[in-house]
Amino acid sequence: TFTLLALASTCEVESFSSTSTSPTTNGGQSKMELSAHTRRDFVSQAAATWMTATVAATTLTSSPQPALAAAAAMQDSLDIDNFLRTGVDAGGNMGVSSQAGKSRPQTGVVFRDGSDVSQDRATGAVAAELLTGTKTQPNLVLTTFNSPHYKLERGPVFDVECRDGKTGDGVFMAVSKSVDGKSLTSLPDAFFLERLFDPTGRFSFYGPPTDIKVKKRTTLSDSKIQLELSFSNLSQSTNAEIPRKALLVATLPQGTDNAVMLVGSATANRWNKQGSDALIRETIDSFQAVPAPRSNLKLRAKDRSGGANDFF
Repeated sequence: TFTLLALASTCEVESFSSTSTSPTTNGGQSKMELSAHTRRDFVSQAAATWMTATVAATTLTSSPQPALAAAAAMQDSLDIDNFLRTGVDAGGNMGVSSQAGKSRPQTGVVFRDGSDVSQDRATGAVAAELLTGTKTQPNLVLTTFNSPHYKLERGPVFDVECRDGKTGDGVFMAVSKSVDGKSLTSLPDAFFLERLFDPTGRFSFYGPPTDIKVKKRTTLSDSKIQLELSFSNLSQSTNAEIPRKALLVATLPQGTDNAVMLVGSATANRWNKQGSDALIRETIDSFQAVPAPRSNLKLRAKDRSGGANDFF
């Protein structure tokens, strides 16, 4: 439409400027009338050419990529409850259109610029290079865990997260605020939970969780602890409280000042009766976060936060 209007406007300017507007006649027809006639002919030809090109372009692009038509009609709102469970919006697949403008949960994860999270298709092993600390004093941390049961998720609302798209069971990585020189074992439970349950946390995607309880705390080493949790999320579709259970492991890599965490969760029903706890424990137990060997590599952060962390 804009192309056609532009062509029409151009035609009018060129025709009007190139033809005298004098009322003298030429064979009984004024030059003004000839100018108008010329404009009409040019616009008609331009419209026909534009329509032909548009049809041809649509034919060429729609055959190999039929999803483009659906993407154009994709809704702007996000059914968050359904998306967290399946990764699919009620209005269609989570493409660029329906992800646009949606806030990503703040997990504290910052990738090293030039790196990306990966998952081995054969073994399910996940690896990611994270930066902790600050822009002036960054630390490179290498993280790995095995996730043979859960697929690595991609897209702007995910950092490091693997999930079962049918059930919503899964694990995700998070990084705490600075421990301020304290040992991991001396920190209270609330320190670790803050990143998960604060208003921008992963478990607060569309509302604050309720009935949060730490069922058990286990010290695995001087630099590694484990928490067993229970909480409830409000279902967006039914407004009902849905009980969930979670397992968190936190480790403080040597020489760093931020705890790196892996968190797995499932609905209480699946955790207790359908074996989700065993699958999540298997993944949590495989988690490792270690400082990278020292090098002359300049550490830059990949900015996915819009400047919302200490690195920008």
